[in-house]
Amino acid sequence: DPGALSVIFGADGTRRAARIAIPKGTDLYGTGESAGPLRRNGKVTECWNADAYGANERWDGLYQSHPWVMGVRPDGTAFGVLADTTYRCRIDLRDGVLFAAQGPAFPVYVIDRKSPEEVVKGLAELTGKMEMPPEWALGYHQCRFSYMDEGEGLSIAKGFRDHKIPCDTIWFDIDYMDGYRVFTFDKERFPDPKRLNTSLASMGFHNVYMIDPGVKLDPGYSVYDSGRAADAYVKSASGDEYHGKVWPGDCAFPDFTRPETRAWWAGLYKPFLAQGIDGVWNDMKEPAVFETPTRTMDEAARHRGGDGLSPDLHQRYHNVYGRLMVQASHDGILAANPDKRPFLLTRSGYLGYQRYAATWTGDNFADWGGMHNGITIILNLGLSGQPFVGPDTGGFLLDGPGDPAERSAFYARWFGLGALLPFSRGHAVKGAIRKEPWALGEHVETVARAALERRYRLLPYLYTQFDVASRTGLPVARPMFFADPRNPALRGEDHGYLLGPDLLVQAPLDAPDHRVDLGWVPLPSLTPHDDDADQPSVALRPGAILPVRDVQQHVGEKPFDRLTLLVALDAKAKATGTLYEDGGDGFGYRKGDFRRTEFVATRDGGTVHLRIGKTEGRRAAIARRLEVRVWNGTAWKTAEGREGHTVDVRL
Repeated sequence: DPGALSVIFGADGTRRAARIAIPKGTDLYGTGESAGPLRRNGKVTECWNADAYGANERWDGLYQSHPWVMGVRPDGTAFGVLADTTYRCRIDLRDGVLFAAQGPAFPVYVIDRKSPEEVVKGLAELTGKMEMPPEWALGYHQCRFSYMDEGEGLSIAKGFRDHKIPCDTIWFDIDYMDGYRVFTFDKERFPDPKRLNTSLASMGFHNVYMIDPGVKLDPGYSVYDSGRAADAYVKSASGDEYHGKVWPGDCAFPDFTRPETRAWWAGLYKPFLAQGIDGVWNDMKEPAVFETPTRTMDEAARHRGGDGLSPDLHQRYHNVYGRLMVQASHDGILAANPDKRPFLLTRSGYLGYQRYAATWTGDNFADWGGMHNGITIILNLGLSGQPFVGPDTGGFLLDGPGDPAERSAFYARWFGLGALLPFSRGHAVKGAIRKEPWALGEHVETVARAALERRYRLLPYLYTQFDVASRTGLPVARPMFFADPRNPALRGEDHGYLLGPDLLVQAPLDAPDHRVDLGWVPLPSLTPHDDDADQPSVALRPGAILPVRDVQQHVGEKPFDRLTLLVALDAKAKATGTLYEDGGDGFGYRKGDFRRTEFVATRDGGTVHLRIGKTEGRRAAIARRLEVRVWNGTAWKTAEGREGHTVDVRL
């Protein structure tokens, strides 16, 4: 509704500008991947994708660009404003909202709705929604820069199984490649990737491999040669092939503005994935270029466009370079395996990239600020359209606090937090200490195991929230103020968040006594040690029913033949909850092969009756064992039965 707010267009120095006045008491959010507190009032953010190695909470712009701001008024109504420009753009929130961008004048889209939720849905209507991910991608992922050979990768996988710590995916960074040439394997250290991936699969693991955009300048290297034959690369200002240094040395860079280049790039994935590869990780595509003052491509480099994109300089296409790359990668992965849901992770992005890839928050520090900053970035990315996001659990850079006791608490708390975020992956840089859970001491191992067991018990709820995200655009991790947008005390809370609408997560971080009481019901223990002081507290919204399953070491290890429902009645003695199920992979759900089950609980005197309400989809119901646990105000009361039949719980 462009009439809801006043947008004044003009200039700000040499930039085109749009200014939006906001009502007094309005709190501002969004701006995508930008460091600092959740509430963005008073901040200035530069939208210019950067290889932000070593960024901290004081950095204003990171790897992604989202010229988007959401405002929440004192009465809880909300609005969003989107500057439709791909050029370098400054978002100044010191006095209202100011977008100031290089390049030509740009339109501003205004969304004005009754709540923050509805505004985020409106953004998804404009920029698109994420696809339903494969279920295994919701498990825990383990990575390092790098697992240097097949043996080390298999050893890490075996370590998870030996220590009985749930994990679904082992990741391989750039050192699996032959001289960092993309789409190749080192013949000595990774001589048989298909055998490696088959061995991982036999232990219940999936795998993800890194692919960067830089193609090594190496005549005789098939990828470079085929790209040159297809005239696929970005041109320099003089019209020659643009070259820049990245990990392999001198590289050419695909011009993803060209549909022909995207088709060529997509075609490279079929033989690559035929090695048994499950997922792909696109990095370094801000694009990062070494040994240049700006650490990126020359702004005068030339892109040739096509299919609706006009030829222009890199300064116009810089912020969408990574977004166009993940589109090409996604299309190639899907074409290679049309019966599987693509899993793709990206570091850089632009509005709308959630249609193609999940994201992580980049090269974070192993310090308390890095841990806290992870929450605020994830929440603002969720408000900017990306539901599938998480930081590197444990921090990518550095070794954590020097004091042994503090270091133990630090890593335990980060594993506890990381296990309750939409995307959960551990990672570490070369030279850092080992950060697999068992490498960090007995206490960290115990807490990490409990944290991940709790995550895996909560996967039915998490998977249901990803169904919601894929249909509506709503984030999986939401700011606490979503519980009551009219409550000003919640507007700046960022030591905790909502996981979906029904769970309140509050992490101890470096302030373990910081807690907000919303009157929600503390969850019972779901696994030994999940109530450790270094674990986040988790509470259930009154009026909600939470679906929980038994612990697995990986997705699909055990049949889902027992369901636990945790019930917290509201003031009207009622509660509802939803469980979404499908095949866990593939696209049958698009043709109705899913089941969305509503559970309804009502109290009648001293008894709570649990029954099935509405159902959707044609997937058959499972008459599995059902455990129903109801909070009576002082304790959890339990009864058992079968799904599909009413279960009565005496209070």
